Formats: sequence, C-alpha cells, structure tokens
Amino acid sequence: MIAEDFILKSYHTDLQNGTVKWVSPSNIALVKYWGKKADQIPENPSISFTLSNCKTVTEISFTKKEDDGFQFDVYFEGKKNEAFRPKIQTFFERIAVYMPFLKDYHFKIETSNTFPHSSGIASSASGMSAIALCLMSIEAQLSQESNALSSDSTYFKQKASFLARLGSGSACRSIEGELVVWGANECIKDSSDLYGVKFTESVHPNFKNYQDTILLVDKGEKQVSSTVGHQLMYGHPFAQERFKQAHDNLAKLKTVLASGDLEAFITIVESEALTLHAMMMTSLPYFILMKPNTLEIINKIWAYREAEHSKLCFTLDAGANVHLLYPEQEKENVLEFIKNELVSYCQNEHYICDEIGLGANQI
Repeated sequence: MIAEDFILKSYHTDLQNGTVKWVSPSNIALVKYWGKKADQIPENPSISFTLSNCKTVTEISFTKKEDDGFQFDVYFEGKKNEAFRPKIQTFFERIAVYMPFLKDYHFKIETSNTFPHSSGIASSASGMSAIALCLMSIEAQLSQESNALSSDSTYFKQKASFLARLGSGSACRSIEGELVVWGANECIKDSSDLYGVKFTESVHPNFKNYQDTILLVDKGEKQVSSTVGHQLMYGHPFAQERFKQAHDNLAKLKTVLASGDLEAFITIVESEALTLHAMMMTSLPYFILMKPNTLEIINKIWAYREAEHSKLCFTLDAGANVHLLYPEQEKENVLEFIKNELVSYCQNEHYICDEIGLGANQI
C-alpha cells in the first residue's frame, strides 16, 4: 500500500448525523522508535506489546453543517477541554486529504481513559488511535467504496493505523494485538513505514498472557515532549548506528519470540530501554529522564532476578516510569515483590497491573 491508496475518492453527504464509539489500548514498545522523518515516518522499525487494561474510550457524534472548515468540540471525562484542541486541529489538517468529509460535519469528541489522567502513562497512542477508528467508522457510513465498509477488513485496519500515525506515531501500533510492528524491516513480511502490522510470525507459549505492571515513579508532565525528543535525533552523533541497532534487534527479537528464549528477550528489551535514554543523555541539548527512584527500581529488579532466578525484566518509555514485564506464571511472586520492595519508590505508592491485549474494539 502507498499513501495515495488511502485517499477517499468519493462519498455521499446525505447522512445528517450519527454517533460512533471505539475503545483503543495503549502499547509498550520492546524495540523503540526514536527519531522520525517528515510526515511521521519512523527512522527505525519498532515492535510493541498491545496492552489490555490501559485504554481510551472515545465517542464521536457528528452533525451536518454548511460552512467550510473544521469544527469540533472536545470533552475529556465529561468536561470541555480546550487543551486538546491544538493537537486535534493539527491531526485534522494532516488527514484532510484522506478524509475530505471532515469539513462537512461538526464533531463532538468525548473521550476518557481507563487509567488515571496525569498518571505519567502516555495516552496519545490510545487516544489518537481511538479517534482514528471512530473516523474510519464514519467514513464507512459515507463511502461509496466497498473496501472501507467492514471494520474487520485489512483496508479498514491499515487506514486506521495510517491515520493514527499522523496523530501520534506510536498510535499506529494500537489498532491490533498482541504484537505489532511499525516500520519497514526486511525480516518482517509486509512491514511498512506507513502503518503498523500485526506480528504474525511464530510466538512461543512463554509469551502468552505476558504481564506488564507499570510503576508510576513520576506522574508529572513529561520533561521533554515526544516531538522534541524525536527532533533531537537530527544530527545526533550516534543516530545512524542507533537506527541500524533497532533493525538488528528486531530481527533478533523475531527469533527470540519463536524460540521462547526468555533470557535473550530480557537482554534485548532492557538494552533497548537503556539505549533510548542514552540517546537522550547524549543529545544536544541533553536530558536525563530517569529519576533516582527509577534507578533504585532497576537495581532492585536485577537483584531480585538473580536471587529468585526470575524472568522479570523492565522497559522504559521516554520518562521515569518503569514497565515490569514477566511471564504470567510469575504473577503472584512479582506482585508480592512489588508490594514488599518496589511500591515505596512509586509516587503515592501507585502502580497499574496490565497484560497483553488483542487491540481495539467498536462498542
């Protein structure tokens, strides 16, 4: 598929109003995407676990209008929210060529998260993917092209992912589950820079129902926005080597997922997390996104893993919070470890239990 394949070429505007609703999950990258080209194209491929419990629920009501331009109101958890307007305005501007009906309707966007707002969990992936899916459902009602009608169709999912990417890069990985690859890579069939694709290669039972417990070390606003962080890769002295490393790690992880080698999984995932932060620490300007408690937790994890012969590991996003990844059979022991040794390093002793999920659903 190329971008032009997603342009809606004909549609009717007889529909006066309607409502659609989707719930879409967040995701956590195992191989990290960091650095992008124009139009939200990634500099390197990434692969992520789709989560199950951390979701955004979005309902969009639309009403026919006569005047030109974008018109929308945004409500977050029942209250009108002006802070979200600029991001959605930019999103609409980016996708207007693919969804020209956006200027024919007034949209009321009502959204909420199943996880606490300002918890330090990035909601852009779940939020923008939920909006993209709602817009695809509206397109399906307006389109005169049969390929967009079914939410189960490959075209529907690919275009939803394509649109979500233009709102937030990682959002393209939230449409499906359990594992999603975004970014062209020679070892992943049909992988694309334009949208995420479901990982359909062999996955060992060791990774079935994999757990992700998120330790909320810092619930504050991110020190560096993702947009700024990606821009720091321009001219970064280690950027090209990092992009090559991500390609290599994705190829290695494909083999690991098939074999069930949890030791190799741990090595790749933790290295990817620390490399992401190393790139930020060696950029200009430079940033340290971890907090002291982040490092305390990492050291505790390493000590626990050695003492208990555990397969617990960590990963990080571009912030201080820690995702604990581990097999389902270790759940009871890991949760006890968290309560006894890690919860004191979390802000307000707050953590969220999640696991691998299957992707977004229309409701």
